[in-house]
Amino acid sequence: MSQPKYRRIASELREKITSGALRVGDRLPTETQLQDHYAASRNTVRDATALLINEGLVERVPGRSGGMLVRERITLTFHAHRAEMPAGPTAETDAWRSEVTQQGYEASQDFRLTIELLPKDLAEHLHVEPDSAAVLRRCVRHINGDPSSVQDTYYPMDLANEITELLSPRDIPQGTTRLLAERGYPQTGYYDEYVSRMPTPEEASLLQLPPGTPVLLFIRTGYTQKRPVRVSVTVFAGDRNRIVSTHGDPSIIAKFRPEEAPK
Repeated sequence: MSQPKYRRIASELREKITSGALRVGDRLPTETQLQDHYAASRNTVRDATALLINEGLVERVPGRSGGMLVRERITLTFHAHRAEMPAGPTAETDAWRSEVTQQGYEASQDFRLTIELLPKDLAEHLHVEPDSAAVLRRCVRHINGDPSSVQDTYYPMDLANEITELLSPRDIPQGTTRLLAERGYPQTGYYDEYVSRMPTPEEASLLQLPPGTPVLLFIRTGYTQKRPVRVSVTVFAGDRNRIVSTHGDPSIIAKFRPEEAPK
């Protein structure tokens, strides 16, 4: 059974993009040109280009000099096993910036602090009652100026009242993981979860997601010997991130995958 014409048009245009025949910034043929070339209706051509927009391969640029342009696709590799290592020489944000720059990109972020009431699922992570107050420290992270992920980290209110730096509306120089360790709350265990789903309207807006683009959640709960002290929910744009995690002897991994050698 042959595939619908709009899918065949999208497939041929997609192959030209992935093969490099059409490069970043190149303009796709106009709707009229595609209609003539494929003997297709205007709606069929629009359905085809809509697929490419949803995949993040092209974007519609308004104006005379605009049109349907091949979009730059930046895919960040996030090393989950390297994230937030207290013994490392840098804070969490600095470690993220370092990873971004090592991959040849420019990193920036917007920070915001609020006090929130915890929904049931996050309250269970922190072993507190639902609707308990918590400090939310949010970082919207950008790569080359485009949003890539949103990290929301929640701290129980009693802990924030004891370690008041958690209430600072600015980044903490040494990072919160090291700060907590310095104040007697070293995190000796982590529980990580990965969840894929469609974005909420807020997430779609913050990450400027094309329609139909999923997100990947990386949820990390940090534990001391006595209690959970925070839960971090990082929402990654599904069309511009990949997550890797290595286990065991890192020198063995690096032997076969040099790009994974410790930086």
